[in-house]
Amino acid sequence: MERRQGFFSALREFSPARLRSKNTTMPRRRNRTEPPPVARSGGEALAPLLEGPDPGDGGGGECKKDGWGEWVWAQLARAPAVAGGHRRSDLRLLLGVMGAPLAPVHVCAGEPLPHLSIKDTPIETSSAQYILQQYTAASGGIKLLSTIHNSYAMGKMRMVASEFETATKVMKNRNSSRDAESGSFVLWQMAPEMWYVELAVGASKIHAGCNGKTVWRHTPWLGAHAAKGPVRPLRRALQGLDPLTTANMFANAQCIGEKKVNGEDCFILKLCADPLTLKARSEGPAEIIRHVMFGYFSQKTGLLIHMEDSHLTRIQSSSGGEAVYWETTITSLLDDYRPVEGVMVAHSGHSVVTLFKFGEAAMSHTKTRMEEAWTIEEVAFNVPGLSMDCFIPPSDLKCSSVSENPELAQTQRGKNAMPNSDRAKASAFERQ
Repeated sequence: MERRQGFFSALREFSPARLRSKNTTMPRRRNRTEPPPVARSGGEALAPLLEGPDPGDGGGGECKKDGWGEWVWAQLARAPAVAGGHRRSDLRLLLGVMGAPLAPVHVCAGEPLPHLSIKDTPIETSSAQYILQQYTAASGGIKLLSTIHNSYAMGKMRMVASEFETATKVMKNRNSSRDAESGSFVLWQMAPEMWYVELAVGASKIHAGCNGKTVWRHTPWLGAHAAKGPVRPLRRALQGLDPLTTANMFANAQCIGEKKVNGEDCFILKLCADPLTLKARSEGPAEIIRHVMFGYFSQKTGLLIHMEDSHLTRIQSSSGGEAVYWETTITSLLDDYRPVEGVMVAHSGHSVVTLFKFGEAAMSHTKTRMEEAWTIEEVAFNVPGLSMDCFIPPSDLKCSSVSENPELAQTQRGKNAMPNSDRAKASAFERQ
């Protein structure tokens, strides 16, 4: 009985509660000048694990004196604050415009490409069909592309608002590298018209998707909104990730000429959204006037290396004043094509977005320039287990007020309550 009581008393001495009460101070670290401990079993002994920063890294002098907790608080207090209002506004602007833009027209990936026809066909149309056949052949072949039922892509990005221009001055971001917002995105697609993208940039995350019937987007500041009009593909997927959808989108385009891009001769295909599509996308005070996309296909490789699209939106003020026009232009350069399972995929690129606001008065226009650089890290096709349940829209989905850009409508609602001197870039896209 005495042996048993001694055994349990020894166990109580080694309980976690007693150990925590005894070890209230940091263990003494071994000095670099002290010899390393010698292993008693004949092997090499492990050095003691440091719970704080290395005293020899140049910033651990105060750590030896104050401990790990005080060192952490000192580093946090020393770091500059970056949560200013203008940074939040810039991030909303970047994600609202560059996060999940859509293509101008509806695309059905299940429809085959039109056959090349020269008889009774305009030269612009027949040339475009020939260019698209070369593009599909260079991207892996129509036979291989038709066997892809779903795809997955993951990459990283950096976004920054680089320039802001008014009628009287131009303000450039001199600290673009420091103010750039880094993030990542994941894109899932499933034939024929379902896709889902998730972007996490800075401290914000947005979602957008399509279940084949409804296109929606969710932002932390506006919630979930449905885009009005026909189902359209995600522009980010057309940037070298989905050759078959890209070819189907330009199926009704016209060849308008040639141009040299980055020293490479290219054919130019022009695609315009028809009036019925523009009318279906318009709603309430917002009217989509035009949406045009240009594709630059390399004459040497046949691949798409440059994209440019522009759409013009007219927003009528609820107070009955003059209308305001927003012109959004996105140019994207595609680079680093590499084969993935036989499909040529662009693994990097750079986009420049220009927002031009005009129409209120002769000297009240503003122009904002934003940039995005992205790299693709993982791509996979025909992922097993992907089903239609992955593309279900949110339950709190509500109708958007301005197609795929609800931020512009929020701007006009709060504009009348603001003086002219306060209509700057930071507040122009805040939700009032």
